[in-house]
Amino acid sequence: MARAAAVCLFTAHFLGCIIVCRQDSTNNRPRDQSTVSESSRRFRTEFLEDWPQTPGAPYFDPSTPENVTGLVGHPVTLLCKVKNLQNRTVSWVRHRDIHLLTVGRYTYTSDQRFEAQHKPRSEEWALRIRSPQRRDSGQYECQISTTPPIGHAVHLNIVEPETEIMGGPDLFIYAGSTINLTCIVRHTPEPPNTINWTHRGKTINFDSTRGGISLVTEKGIHSSSRLLVQSARTTDAGTYQCAPDNAQSATARVHVLTGETPAAMQGSAQWASSFNLQTLISIASVIYFLIV
Repeated sequence: MARAAAVCLFTAHFLGCIIVCRQDSTNNRPRDQSTVSESSRRFRTEFLEDWPQTPGAPYFDPSTPENVTGLVGHPVTLLCKVKNLQNRTVSWVRHRDIHLLTVGRYTYTSDQRFEAQHKPRSEEWALRIRSPQRRDSGQYECQISTTPPIGHAVHLNIVEPETEIMGGPDLFIYAGSTINLTCIVRHTPEPPNTINWTHRGKTINFDSTRGGISLVTEKGIHSSSRLLVQSARTTDAGTYQCAPDNAQSATARVHVLTGETPAAMQGSAQWASSFNLQTLISIASVIYFLIV
């Protein structure tokens, strides 16, 4: 009766394991052990990188970054540097769902955006994420397969470019004063080439006969554009828009006051006064009935 000889090569991990199994049906003959050894050697060389034994335990380089910020849609790399690894294995795990992402140079997840990166005989083991999204933010851990395993946590924050006009969305300016609008552009891959301003849907003309309009732009990690309109007039009221060429635009409504209180403010004040009066009457009624 023929017997089936099963040979399994496996690399254990405390969260999961990779198992390479082959089953051969032979005529009562055991499989050649040299073939098994060769397969094991190739597997470790290709995916896990077998290292020579050296004294001392493996440890993480303290200079390994613990916080990484990336942009939506732009590749980001989490780096882990391990000293004295010996024949241990390095893996990357995502804490959110306790998902094993990589083992050695092998990418374990089916999400093709994730990729294990490692140069032979180097101390750096990287996890690269192509086209990251906001949902990829969170904690990841680089782990060494010691007993028990040791890990180095890295927090990833994926952000999107954003634009904001400071003090918005409504700004109240007295006639004759200066309209000062400051637009801040954050989290862009590089500073915007241009930041355009519009008023009531029309591009602001700095050479117009109106005069008194100036713009100051500073580019950097957080770029800013400051629009100044001298001697504000009622015609200067309306919606202003700040539009960088590599991020979403932002808007603010400017109200030019001519001495009277804005209707919106009057309405709020009247409502607040009415509310306070009614509240006082109610409280007085309760106290009266308690006394009586």
